[in-house]
Amino acid sequence: MPLATNQAGNFKDNQKHFLTREAKIAMLVYWLGVDGGGSGTRVILANAAGAVLARASAGPSALGQGARAAWQNILTAVRQAFASAHVEVPPWSQCALGAGLSGVSHAPLVAEFMALNPGFLHLVLESDAYIALLAAHDGQPGVMVAAGTGSIGEALYSDGHRRQVGGWGFPVGDEGSGAWLGLRAMAHAQQTMDGRMPGGILAARIQQQCGADTAQLRQWCARARQFEYAQLAVAVFESAADDQVAEQLLVEAATAIERILIALDPSTDLPLAIYGSVGRALLPRLTPITRDRCIATPRDAPHGALTLIRQWLSKNP
Repeated sequence: MPLATNQAGNFKDNQKHFLTREAKIAMLVYWLGVDGGGSGTRVILANAAGAVLARASAGPSALGQGARAAWQNILTAVRQAFASAHVEVPPWSQCALGAGLSGVSHAPLVAEFMALNPGFLHLVLESDAYIALLAAHDGQPGVMVAAGTGSIGEALYSDGHRRQVGGWGFPVGDEGSGAWLGLRAMAHAQQTMDGRMPGGILAARIQQQCGADTAQLRQWCARARQFEYAQLAVAVFESAADDQVAEQLLVEAATAIERILIALDPSTDLPLAIYGSVGRALLPRLTPITRDRCIATPRDAPHGALTLIRQWLSKNP
């Protein structure tokens, strides 16, 4: 369920004590849709009629980096969106903000984030996966799998319930993602350096990028986190045509995506959207049945954050 606060930071059940429905409608001038993760923040600015006025981006706003840091980057992107629209930044009390952020499963961080609401008339918070699902299917039943730095799948069913699969996080989960591919490519490079596996184009690319000897490779691995491993996925894709190990890694990644889909929709009845740079690059390796179900160009996730606001306001006028 989405969380929502009013400008004072009080939960939605108390909001009606402060403003009448007519007053709230009159005050709401702008809608802001936010998609925030560990790589960056994207914002769409729309007017109350739903027309998109501008887009902007800023640094990461995943809750795992801290609620204050998340707000800092969100507000940076929001101000840039108003500047791009040639609109003076209004009082936050004239705005509704819907946000889909990674890390919303951590309740203390969510509570801190909601309490730090700088004054938005409406603030509605959900996961970044759910707003991608809303964007893809405009709030209607469907399935979404996102594979970028990490991976996750989510479905909305006709009876209204939701289900999430994957998204357990790096390094244990996030199968089929960029970081998952990069971690396995690095393991292969280490094995070839030891002489346990024959060398090839992929191993050479990884060693060239991260370290040409054992000491350098150890140092790189000691510093690297999810984002750095995800950058190695480029080498996997670019080596696949001439390197059997790289090709096999991509086959395994595609299989991981298919397993998420089967878990979410075993009957293959629901429309499907694939998000993320890795997910879209894996499309040719997915089964024909899966490819035929895919939306060719799903709307980007910030649109789903606007849908989130619309749905919430329809239930909480």
